[in-house]
Amino acid sequence: MAQKTIIGSEEWISLYQLNIPYVKARVDSGAKTSSLHAVNIQPFQKDNELWVKFDVFPIQNDGKRKVSCEAFVVDKRIVKSSSGSREQRYVVRTILGLSDEQWDIELTLTNRDSMGFRMLLGREAMRGKLIVDPSASFVAGKVDHNKVLDSYHQFKKPNEGLRIGLLASNQNLYSNQRIIEAAEQRGHEIEFYNIRQCFMKLDATTPQIHYRGGKAIESLDAVIPRIRPAQTFYACALLRLFESLGVFCLNNSESIIQSRDKLFSLQLLLSQGVQIPTTGFASSPLDTNDLIDMVGGSPLIVKLLEGTQGKGVVLAETKKAAESVINAFKSLNANILVQQFIKEASGKDLRCFVIDGKVVASMQRTAPPGEFRANVHLGGTTSVIKATPQERKLAIKAAKAMGLRVAGVDIIRSASGPLVLEVNSSPGLEGIEGATQKDIAQMMIKSIEKRCNYIQKTK
Repeated sequence: MAQKTIIGSEEWISLYQLNIPYVKARVDSGAKTSSLHAVNIQPFQKDNELWVKFDVFPIQNDGKRKVSCEAFVVDKRIVKSSSGSREQRYVVRTILGLSDEQWDIELTLTNRDSMGFRMLLGREAMRGKLIVDPSASFVAGKVDHNKVLDSYHQFKKPNEGLRIGLLASNQNLYSNQRIIEAAEQRGHEIEFYNIRQCFMKLDATTPQIHYRGGKAIESLDAVIPRIRPAQTFYACALLRLFESLGVFCLNNSESIIQSRDKLFSLQLLLSQGVQIPTTGFASSPLDTNDLIDMVGGSPLIVKLLEGTQGKGVVLAETKKAAESVINAFKSLNANILVQQFIKEASGKDLRCFVIDGKVVASMQRTAPPGEFRANVHLGGTTSVIKATPQERKLAIKAAKAMGLRVAGVDIIRSASGPLVLEVNSSPGLEGIEGATQKDIAQMMIKSIEKRCNYIQKTK
């Protein structure tokens, strides 16, 4: 390659030695080493040399097309990801194809499910050969999507998988896409059902749930509920009918209803010995001053019982401001909680992801400048953090108090120890998977397999 080739910020790459004809790559000159999405990574000896077996699902959000690969290991290297976490990875050498050119590159193998691209092309692979125009895309040529699909055989497990329903509102959300992908990767059949397009037939002999067009939803082994707060009532009515029909629900209707009632959930937590910030609740405006004093005075937090994702949450920094906010909400007949403000938390909280009574991942969320709510939807940031044994125990206890098999437990660190802020029955996956590089979606599917006796079924 006598002259350097100009490429864009994303390109179609070929890795023919790995039987990967097309994979979309993010071109990143800020990254030193290239990386490839790989799962089921297993080292083995071949001719007294270290090799590695791994599987690649080369198309984003497609768990049906898989390539099984083998490659010689040239190194094991500690790599720092874009989220700041450090991970030891296998490094393999293979041939990269771009346009009409081919050359050797090194690739690290890692799970990139939480990333937007299955491959990252780093500067070592580009040195002396490529020039990047960051404003352009697919300079080396676009590839028709159907052509990409046709180049891969659909992957199906030899054993019959489970039939799973995903009950949610938006199929295109990251969390829902990841769950669908994870189920397909493990050989299951999964269908997305929009909550608003499901309807019920309540009958003494043949109760049914129908989907748009009148088709009955039948023969499901399990349902994964991903429910928006505004749809809690109707969605939980659907779940109750699924439960009565013998369908396993990853989180059942009762546990979701309990977690969505902020006041009741706090009462449940306290009844199980789970520590929470001091909280007050009152109906009459005459009780405002007592309510403020009850939680330790200002500054304090005022929360709408119906608020979600940081909405309807106000920080009152003075007693006068607290009185104004509380009385304003009460004049609208809004139900509110008044809660102790934990100043020493410095705008940070901890999200522990609990599955089947175990904390499988945790991250720290930090509020943006000028904000007290540590919420990614409000511009906050995430980072990897290891929960202490006390915090893990508290998160597990909180999820159990709600009756949730899958939960996101939000914990704040106070001078008196960790306190539970909230327990989420439909926790998002994007932040936690991006921060920790863990395949949370697949852990959720494995939980369903265990509950549905999938191993026994397929023997």
